[in-house]
Amino acid sequence: MRPLWIMAGVTFREAARRRILWTALAAAAILLAIFAIALRLQVLEFQSRPMSPFVRYQVESGMLMVGLYTCDLLAVVMTILTSIDTIAGEITSGTIQAIATKPIARWQILGGKFVGFVAMIIAFVALTFCGTIAVAYAATGVLPEHPVRGFLLMSGECVLVLAVTFYLGTRFTTLTVGVLALGLQAVAFMGGWLEQVSGFSQSEHIVTLGVVTSLLMPSESLWRRAAFEMQTPLAGSLSFSPFANVSIPSNQALLYAGLFAVCVVGAALSRLSRRDF
Repeated sequence: MRPLWIMAGVTFREAARRRILWTALAAAAILLAIFAIALRLQVLEFQSRPMSPFVRYQVESGMLMVGLYTCDLLAVVMTILTSIDTIAGEITSGTIQAIATKPIARWQILGGKFVGFVAMIIAFVALTFCGTIAVAYAATGVLPEHPVRGFLLMSGECVLVLAVTFYLGTRFTTLTVGVLALGLQAVAFMGGWLEQVSGFSQSEHIVTLGVVTSLLMPSESLWRRAAFEMQTPLAGSLSFSPFANVSIPSNQALLYAGLFAVCVVGAALSRLSRRDF
């Protein structure tokens, strides 16, 4: 196992040196600054007119969910953009041939890279997630309902997306991997909203289409469950809210997402082990 951990450490340091990671952190800092200004303006608006503390709390909780949703989108995009070149790029450039000739198994190469990226992504999610909550708490005193559950589900979503990107990297070039990974995430986004819309329309066809789409790429299901866990019960019951509890992913859906990620990583290991460089 030692080569795997060495590869994970090398991958983590290489990823940390990439400019795109620091660009993503700069983007996160800008988003947090805008979020803080928006919350401050909202607080000043509330102070200028009488308002029920209960209604004010619900509105501020809704704004916190918007901030966390933005944090989740940025983390997913950062996951794809930082990892699309790690396998596909090294195969294309021939760099992986030099690594594979050393006394290290191919599964340890891919496994080490995967562990290194998982560590980096979880650190990124932790920074942006805690930053968003800290800004909201400082401005309004509002906290999410179950932050640990939300953090774990958002991290799991990014790990699932990373697994898909790694698998695609064993089969396609870097550009193709990027297009396919972003396209699959768009499919997952569409599936999640179809299931959400089906709760209003009560259309069996839309329900079926949304479920099938979520089965193809279940990453969005993890965010929707995270939103359910973190928002207040009243906010979730508001039918006009984009995070309304209309279609809540079940525990079976979360289990499926976990198995999906494990199978995709296994497929990537199998593909890399059999591939001719």
